[in-house]
Amino acid sequence: MSSADLPLHASVEVPPAISWTDRLHGWVATVDHKRLGVLYVASGLVFLLVGGSQASMMRMQLFYAGNDLLSPEVFNRFFTVHGTSMVFFVGMPLVIGIANYLLPLMIGARDMAFPRLNAWGFWMFLFGALLFYFSYVGADGLYGAGTAPDVGWFAYSPLTGKAFSRGNSTDYWVLGILVAGFGSISAAINMIATTLTMRCRGMTLGRMPLFVWMMLVVSWLILVAMGPLTAAQVMLLFDRFLGAHFFDTQAGGDAVLWQHFFWFFGHPEVYILIIPGFAYASEIIPVFSRKVIFGYPVMVAATCAIGLLSLGVWAHHMFVVGLGKGVTSWFVVATMLVGVPTGIKIFNWIGTIYGGKLHFRVPMLFCTAFLFQFLIAGLTGIMLAAAPFDWQLSDSYFVVAHFHYVLIGGLVFTIFAAIYYWFPKVTGRMLSERLGRWHFWLFVVGFQLTFTTMHAQGLLGMPRRIYTYSADRNWEIWNQITTTGVLFQALGIAVFVCAIFHALRRGEPAGDDPWNAWTLEWSTSSPPPEYNFAEEPEVKSRRPLWDLKHPDDPDWRHE
Repeated sequence: MSSADLPLHASVEVPPAISWTDRLHGWVATVDHKRLGVLYVASGLVFLLVGGSQASMMRMQLFYAGNDLLSPEVFNRFFTVHGTSMVFFVGMPLVIGIANYLLPLMIGARDMAFPRLNAWGFWMFLFGALLFYFSYVGADGLYGAGTAPDVGWFAYSPLTGKAFSRGNSTDYWVLGILVAGFGSISAAINMIATTLTMRCRGMTLGRMPLFVWMMLVVSWLILVAMGPLTAAQVMLLFDRFLGAHFFDTQAGGDAVLWQHFFWFFGHPEVYILIIPGFAYASEIIPVFSRKVIFGYPVMVAATCAIGLLSLGVWAHHMFVVGLGKGVTSWFVVATMLVGVPTGIKIFNWIGTIYGGKLHFRVPMLFCTAFLFQFLIAGLTGIMLAAAPFDWQLSDSYFVVAHFHYVLIGGLVFTIFAAIYYWFPKVTGRMLSERLGRWHFWLFVVGFQLTFTTMHAQGLLGMPRRIYTYSADRNWEIWNQITTTGVLFQALGIAVFVCAIFHALRRGEPAGDDPWNAWTLEWSTSSPPPEYNFAEEPEVKSRRPLWDLKHPDDPDWRHE
């Protein structure tokens, strides 16, 4: 019936418009894993901009010798807040958020096992991060207005004692990370329960996507690693407020004990952050190579081996403490051993690419850069695993270059690859290929200028955590190249932000499966409905979508 056939008194009911307050309430009160994943990722990207801005200011301070752009106190605060933000409030929410969104979709589930716990975990993370940043504005006892923490992101004792940190800034550091850590633990419990109990019909452990396998290992690592850090933070609060002396050497405590507790968390944390990067690459590289992943069982075994070995290498951060020959030798061997399964993964990714029909779209470009950069990170890690070499370069810019090659060259590059790859699934729109290539080349050039040169600075003796230097040390030209690279990276990030807003407003419609992929998340609409799947899927191989598209191609159905 047309509108002309309606009686004069008839009216067409129009659904009421949803107000912005209702939309806001829907996001704040949501327990949908997809919305919570978006909230995690959006929060992590905001803190990435904040932490990156602080790093840029530090690099401007080091642009030339004797600069006084930042005072020593402000530099120390920027250093502490930058490092803490990037590890706890950028890396963790991004990897947990992407897993939150994708894991149920990949295993054919309707939601996470504990939706309310999932929401609680996000808000604990966000409140912890905001509590940490409240140190800028909060009252600081008798010592003036609020000041950010200045004890380093590792907060070594005795710097954190009342004698050396007399205000409340260190308390904000402890409490912010403590609260956010509860969110990480709840997310890990949820991912383990979801993976082990909510897989769809036919999805055995041997048919799970590598992404799911790797996030399962990461979840166990979070549970193991966060406990010692939480215990150390509680002990530090007891030292500061209740007169305990866990880390007070003058009262019979042990300052090195803090380092053991912190790095027992800190080195598994490196793998908690980088294994998700391996997961993204393991899903993206096969799709753009048009080949199945090379050596699926070996990749799973290597991931489990990395998770196990990563628990026994923490004291390679402490070679200069004086642990003794026997203990030092053990951690040298363990650190070199953990490089073996990591090297296996690199060979498997190269084996996947070799002979494939390569499509160098933006996600594949970022993964290709990741392979090269993470190889360099692994080689410098093996160099630092040799205790005599580490004694020479410990606390130098060589170490700074190494872990930035891991966390930016490895994790951040693969996060960008993941965002470009799964953004169409989340929004139903494609990110611009042209802007994505500009983002990639600006960022990769900036990365190489910034962090490759830091190796030279470290070999020339430049110590980390210094706010200025004298002109006669021949470090100035290297610092100027490093700071120029930061400008390129900032331009790349600006292009990325523009690409996000452009795609949300005028992006090309993506369709349900724009990459011709084969995992279950691409079998539903883009964006997926609230219930994910109208019917529970059933899988018969590791590539269920390929089976549907090519039922007569048995060569692709390896179990």
